[in-house]
Amino acid sequence: MKYIVFTLFTFISILFACNVSQENKSFEDKPKLESDTIKIVNKKIEYEVLIIDVGFSSWFNSFAKPRNYYSQSYLESRNRVWVLEWNRRAMLSSQYNPNLYEMTINYEQNIDYGYEVNYMIYNYLVYFQLTHNQRLGGFTPRI
Repeated sequence: MKYIVFTLFTFISILFACNVSQENKSFEDKPKLESDTIKIVNKKIEYEVLIIDVGFSSWFNSFAKPRNYYSQSYLESRNRVWVLEWNRRAMLSSQYNPNLYEMTINYEQNIDYGYEVNYMIYNYLVYFQLTHNQRLGGFTPRI
């Protein structure tokens, strides 16, 4: 009898824990990308990101985490390291494939680009590293 009560109590505790953890997290749905050209605009700081990559939208729709899964500070810390390495490789076209790193990314540490810009840049850099088998340093990209 004690075994059944303990099992029932454990089962109820697990159900309660699952419900509590689901209530604490709230994610917005990620945007569904329809095109291979993605334009992200932050009008407040007059910043625009244009991503033209044939496979990115389907990868994003399949694998990207929803908005607010990561904090903005998390995204910014990854983006800073990865963009810095991207720009270094873009400048050294004799050492790195110039078809992969065609131009530098203008991403300054002291500017608050907002969540959406950081979210999309982060997802593109994860996609880029995973699909082209590149490591931009510091952090391993993950989905």
